Amino acid sequence: MIKLWFASLANRAVALVVAFVLVTAVVVASIGSALSRSELEYQAHRQVEMIVGMVTRDLDQKLALRRDVLSHVASEIPASEALLQNRARVILRQQASLLSLFDALFIMDAEGELLAANPLDYLVPSFNASERPYFKAVSSQLVPIISEPYVTALEGRPGVMLAAPLFDHRKRFTGMIGGLILLDGDNFMSDISGIRVGDAGYLRLITRQGVVLADGRDGRVMVPVDARQSSIVRAMEGFEGTLRDESEQQMPTITAYGQMAQVPWFVAAVWPETDAFASVNRMRDAFSWTLLSVLVVLVPLAFWFFHRLLRPLRDLSLQIYQRHTGERQMPVSEIGGREIRNVARVFNMVRHERDEILRSLAEREAFFRSLTQDAPIGIVHSNILGRIEFVNPALLSILGETAEQVAQRYLISKVADEDRDAAMAGWRRALTRRRFYRGRLRLLTTRSPGYVWVDTMTSVIELPDQALGTITIVRDITREMRFEQALREEQQRADSILDVLQEGVLMVDKAGLIRYANDAAGEFLALGDDCIGENFFETVTFRYDNHKMEPEEFQEGEEIDNRYVTLENSQGQVFDIDLTMLHLRRGEHEERLVFVLRDDSERRREEERLSWEATHDALTQLVNRRAFTAALLKALAEAPHQATPAILMMIDLDHFKPVNDQGGHLVGDDLLKRLADLFQSAVRQSDTVARLGGDEFAVLLPGCGLDRAEALAENLRSRVEALKVQHDGRSFGVTVSIGLTPVSAGDSGPREVMARADEGCYIAKSRGRNDVVSVPAPPDDTGV
Repeated sequence: MIKLWFASLANRAVALVVAFVLVTAVVVASIGSALSRSELEYQAHRQVEMIVGMVTRDLDQKLALRRDVLSHVASEIPASEALLQNRARVILRQQASLLSLFDALFIMDAEGELLAANPLDYLVPSFNASERPYFKAVSSQLVPIISEPYVTALEGRPGVMLAAPLFDHRKRFTGMIGGLILLDGDNFMSDISGIRVGDAGYLRLITRQGVVLADGRDGRVMVPVDARQSSIVRAMEGFEGTLRDESEQQMPTITAYGQMAQVPWFVAAVWPETDAFASVNRMRDAFSWTLLSVLVVLVPLAFWFFHRLLRPLRDLSLQIYQRHTGERQMPVSEIGGREIRNVARVFNMVRHERDEILRSLAEREAFFRSLTQDAPIGIVHSNILGRIEFVNPALLSILGETAEQVAQRYLISKVADEDRDAAMAGWRRALTRRRFYRGRLRLLTTRSPGYVWVDTMTSVIELPDQALGTITIVRDITREMRFEQALREEQQRADSILDVLQEGVLMVDKAGLIRYANDAAGEFLALGDDCIGENFFETVTFRYDNHKMEPEEFQEGEEIDNRYVTLENSQGQVFDIDLTMLHLRRGEHEERLVFVLRDDSERRREEERLSWEATHDALTQLVNRRAFTAALLKALAEAPHQATPAILMMIDLDHFKPVNDQGGHLVGDDLLKRLADLFQSAVRQSDTVARLGGDEFAVLLPGCGLDRAEALAENLRSRVEALKVQHDGRSFGVTVSIGLTPVSAGDSGPREVMARADEGCYIAKSRGRNDVVSVPAPPDDTGV
């Protein structure tokens, strides 16, 4: 029904008009909607960024104000231990004005015992905050802090503690004063939940640990955020900015994030796109209804107009049919519009010319048949429908049939099924485009094996304004195809062998253009299957002994046999290669270069592994005595030129044998590895940490100076003393005796420096171990 309906020109014209109106309207509406949406999106981004910026600054200012006020109050309180015990409640009553900034005030002593609270309703008897993170932070850092959100002892309500340390006149920590801000209280935190973005947008205050402090969407606090939202994860890592996101209800939103300066929190402004772009959606709906109304009126009018306009054309088609069947002898009437009159006039003229051509064609056909009768190649003439009009004896011999058997049969029926579609497409192109068609195909024949390969060339028989048929020349090429097939099979065998090789094999001409490359070569070049025709020398770079090999070295140089080089391709990938290069037909016009690329990475990695194992301790991954001695020799050579001397630190573990005896060697090995990590993390990247053997370690500190080295050694000593390994309910640990000495230009060798540092270790052990001893270098007598 649809095809029948579109067969009418009037219906097509109506459909075209409707489609034009519809497409124009949709395009205009789409462009307008896109521009409006783009502008609204820009404004929405600006708006959420501005809101986040204002809220972030306001929160930072409020938190900074409360922290500074609390710090100031703490500095004014005479906070001896006895005074805090006796007057804590009085002190809080004197600071009652702070309740305008906090929900509650607390004073705790140095042990974390709660001494006073204001309001008194918040006083929890026997409460001890020593295990609370905020108390640990204040007592250890001794500076005002803003805590992470936590669940308070006040009926489990969530809150944030701002705390400042209290000191006596000797600057000793005696306690803390804290201001509590309840997240569900009536304070500035609750104001965030009431701020709206548009009609449906809201704000959220979240810590970088993923805990919600304020939520304008559902009001919940102290709940974890949805870690599936990638933007939330990015904000927890420090991201600031505006992006398109999806809410937890899978609704597209415009979300802005702002990081706070005072605390590791961030503010998120979320505005649903349905709210942000509501005006564009309303305009789109109104435009759709308007367009529908226009089409309802336009379609009937268009049908009436075009059917009336094309009525003369239907009359003309009837006259043409009658003229064709012979019912009408007169020329067709030239009536209707100008275009229809032109069609009638052209038809009358073509009809007259056709009659003249048919008479001339009969004469030429007789001449053509006489010329092709004795031709040594096959010739066939077919009409524009593809029916055979004439076949010469040579083609009949190829087909093994008589002229009567092939007459008026379709020429395509003599083509093998496998080649029929391609031959039909080529024949049609030749007929419609007035071009030669040439191809190779199989013709069916009565001879064994039932077909012959032929080379065909088809030309169109045409007049200036029309085609009358085609002439096809056919040449038997069966024997040639057999030879070509044998050559292709040999080529395929060679290609298959090269493709399965792990070595990359490629051939380039003198200019560097790739003529052949197997799959392995394509992987080295990072060009895949498209490397043929690429310039090999522009695609890769070879380096040999830190020297870049230029194209001339390959083009003009000698052949290369098993040279270890590095290859870098256009993608930046680097390969260790065993390279072989051969010249083919050198000096001739068709000279070729053959490259064989063998991946040498495994052998080189094995060499690097053996080198690493020779210079490192297998248990701790630190450098061993051999590598450390080499580093010390280098420091001795540079000593005369260094303004600040290098320092050698010898570290001897105290009481390590009991760890092995009582805990076992596995515990001892675990302790050694942890000590190695501790030493490595405590020094600079330029410093060298080594395990010299057993429980003996050494550190070389270039350009350090003795004072800095002593501070570093003391830090290492205290950290080692604090390090414990737990095993079977027991705690194992060691201390260290450390000897320090400068690397002097007057030292004769590593043994002298290491002996001096060892002397410091012995002195430290004689003093009871767990000590740091510096041994100065002997005076330099070279100038005396």
